[in-house]
Amino acid sequence: MPAMLVAMSDIHIHREHRLGWDAAVRLAQDWQAQAEQDWGLVCKALAQDGAQHIAFERPGLKGSLRVTDREFELRMSLGFLLEAYRARIEAAMQQRLEGWLGGT
Repeated sequence: MPAMLVAMSDIHIHREHRLGWDAAVRLAQDWQAQAEQDWGLVCKALAQDGAQHIAFERPGLKGSLRVTDREFELRMSLGFLLEAYRARIEAAMQQRLEGWLGGT
């Protein structure tokens, strides 16, 4: 299967973990609360197919966080005005996720 192409304005972060389902969902809920409060994202959570899905958006940004008992997957598309900050946004998301997951 060919590798997925990621546009310059897209961010894709995938991280495996060993937290288990309950702890992973709590972490996703914490992420959602922080995203809504600190970044002004409008989020909608849905549990289906053994995963917690959080769709989010705000002007110039949309994406999703998918959480299972073994992995986190964040996908985000940036609009034209935020595209210039892609590297900074991605680094901040990576750092934050690493801080939450630590050495799991």
